[in-house]
Amino acid sequence: MRVGEEGNGNQERMFTMACTAQIRPRALTDPRSAADLHLLFREWQQEGDDRAREALVRRFTPLARGLARRYERSSEPLDDLLQVAMLGLLKAIDRFDLDRGTAFASFAVPTILGEMRRYFRDCGWGVHVPRGLQERALKVGEARQTLTSDLGRSPTVGELATYLELSIEEVGEALQTARAYDMVSLDAPRGGEEDDSGSLGESIGRTDSRYELVELDATICGALGELPKRERRILHMRFVEELTQTQIAQRVGISQMQVSRLLRRSLERVRLLTDA
Repeated sequence: MRVGEEGNGNQERMFTMACTAQIRPRALTDPRSAADLHLLFREWQQEGDDRAREALVRRFTPLARGLARRYERSSEPLDDLLQVAMLGLLKAIDRFDLDRGTAFASFAVPTILGEMRRYFRDCGWGVHVPRGLQERALKVGEARQTLTSDLGRSPTVGELATYLELSIEEVGEALQTARAYDMVSLDAPRGGEEDDSGSLGESIGRTDSRYELVELDATICGALGELPKRERRILHMRFVEELTQTQIAQRVGISQMQVSRLLRRSLERVRLLTDA
């Protein structure tokens, strides 16, 4: 096991203890409540009493709801998160081994969290991402929320790396991966605009104002072939190299006035040839 994996396991156990504490006053420390739980599990597991199962669900629904709210800042609706958490709770109730002497909440929390992580991994991602990266991205997201609460500000990448015992590169990759979670339709309305009548797709790209020059360029190239070599050279220096008439005159060895006349004559011939 890597050091980072061991650290994550410790954090998971600490979170389980914190969640268990949410129900401890009523369900664990009260001997009568603990005895009631023991009896309910016996009635469900040994006798198949559905009423006992329903009572267990009611007793631990606050725990499932608290775990679902842990992911409330995600793009998934809270109602969907609650349903997934409740499914995890039902699995925990059905799989719990009363004879092992373990507190039910200590078993239920990892079971519910595992169900929610499977939901995010299998159903929540907008594009395909390898499972290892998905899980690391979720862990980094959870760590960011925890550190933000503890520090009163957003943690740095280095702080996240230290907290999770990962490298800075691994944390950076996870943060980048998290951006692949949400997908927005190009048909969705634009946000933050005064005029929200257009779609997001309409704000991406624009008509190339030089597109129409492609056909014109093909036409002109044919016409240029009809001009004398010196005139083609002068046109190239003027409109491609963007030289002044004076600079062209110095290169060609004629006066600036002659360059001006040649340019006018050449352009006129090109116009006539392209109009023909």
